[in-house]
Amino acid sequence: MEDSEAVIQQQNREDFGKSEYGCEHYKRRCKLRAPCCGQIFSCRHCHNAATSALSNPKDRHELVRRDVSQVICAVCNTEQQVAHVCSKCGVKMGAYFCEICRFYDDDTTKEQFHCDDCGICRVGGRERFFHCKKCGKRSDYLPGYAIIRLLAILSDETARASFGVGWVSVGERKRHWRCSNVGAVPAWVCWLRWWRKRRTASCYSVDLLDNHLCVENSMKNHCPICYEYLFDSVQSTRIMRCGHTMHTNCFDDMLVQNQYRCPICSKSLCNMSRAWERLDEEIEGTAMPEEYHHEVQILCNDCNSRSEAFFHIFGHKCRHCNSYNTRVI
Repeated sequence: MEDSEAVIQQQNREDFGKSEYGCEHYKRRCKLRAPCCGQIFSCRHCHNAATSALSNPKDRHELVRRDVSQVICAVCNTEQQVAHVCSKCGVKMGAYFCEICRFYDDDTTKEQFHCDDCGICRVGGRERFFHCKKCGKRSDYLPGYAIIRLLAILSDETARASFGVGWVSVGERKRHWRCSNVGAVPAWVCWLRWWRKRRTASCYSVDLLDNHLCVENSMKNHCPICYEYLFDSVQSTRIMRCGHTMHTNCFDDMLVQNQYRCPICSKSLCNMSRAWERLDEEIEGTAMPEEYHHEVQILCNDCNSRSEAFFHIFGHKCRHCNSYNTRVI
C-alpha cells in the first residue's frame, strides 16, 4: 500500500503544472537558454521570431535545437542540464521529451515521435508515416555551403571542441586538423561523414505509399507558396502529380484561386480531363474571325511535347496528350 501511494505521489509531482506553462507554439514546463546568444526563450520558434526582427542583419540568427544544453524549469526557476525531469522540484518539464532534439511538449495529443531517419521529432503518430528513400535520397557530394560550414568550425575553438577537432602531428609532416572522437581521422572526412548522415530520408503519410511520383530531396526545399522550409514544418504537406511538394493549405488556396498548375514546373496539379472537355465545347461553339485562322507552335507543360494548334483565345490543345496546359512558342 505504501509503495502504491509513493508511486501516485511521484506521478502527481511529475504532472504538476502540466499544460499551464509554455508559449503559443508549445505547452511545456521549461524554457531554453539559447547557446548562440545566451538569451532565454520558451522555444526555438520564439527565439527565431525575436532574432529575425533585429534591426542589424548581422545579429539575426536561428537556434539549432540540438545545441541546447541548459534549460530553466518553469515551476521552480532552476537552471540545469537538459533532462526530462527537473533536478530540484521533480516535475516533468514536458510530458513528451526527446533528448536528441532537446524537445519538450505537454500536449501529447499530437502523437509526437522521434524519427531516426529524418533526425527530428514529428507529429501525427509513427504508424501513420513512412519513409520514401528516393524522395529523401542522400547526396554523395559535399555542397559549397557545407564546405563553408566546415571552415567556420575549424576557425571557432568552441565549435572545434564540440566536434572533437584538434591539431595533431603525423610523423614529421605538418600538423593537420583531426577528429579525435572518431579515431583521429582527417577533419574533412569526419565532416563529410556527418553531412551525408544528416541528409536522410523524408516522412510522408502512408496514404502516399506507392502512390506518388518521387522527386529527389523534394522535402528539402521551401514551400513554393509561403516559402516555409518543408522538411521540419509542422504543417501537413501534399505531393502533387509532378512529384513536387507544398503545404496542404497552400495547395487548397491555389485551387480556390483557380490555379491548377504547379508553381515550380507548371504541370497540372490534378486530373483536368473534364476541364479540357469543357474547353473543347467552348472552342467548338466560339468561332474565331477569319483573320485569326492560322496555326501556332505550342509547348505542352504536361507532356513536354511540341506541336501545332489552331490559334484560339480560349486555349491551344496539345496533339499528344490532349491537354490545354500549353504555351505558345
